[in-house]
Amino acid sequence: MKKADYKVSGGKMIRVKLDVRKRRIETIRILGDFFLHPEETINEIERALLKAPIDRDSLVVRIEAAIRKNNAVLIGAQPDDIAIAILMADGSV
Repeated sequence: MKKADYKVSGGKMIRVKLDVRKRRIETIRILGDFFLHPEETINEIERALLKAPIDRDSLVVRIEAAIRKNNAVLIGAQPDDIAIAILMADGSV
């Protein structure tokens, strides 16, 4: 399992744990001290990222879509910050 901690500008932390196979996400867990309302949206984001290619733009599109689908609010981080944490965990950044 690959892991990374990414400190967002402003102080929030994003922690990602994932498994990658053939440059696609097999499993992923996103944790941190950022705020997401409703909180269950994090599960939707993780599901949306399964089988996603390790590509910043693709990751951001999937994260944004899950947030929109749930009319969620992400505070203390941006979709791009989550994508960066994923890329860091993979060793792509």
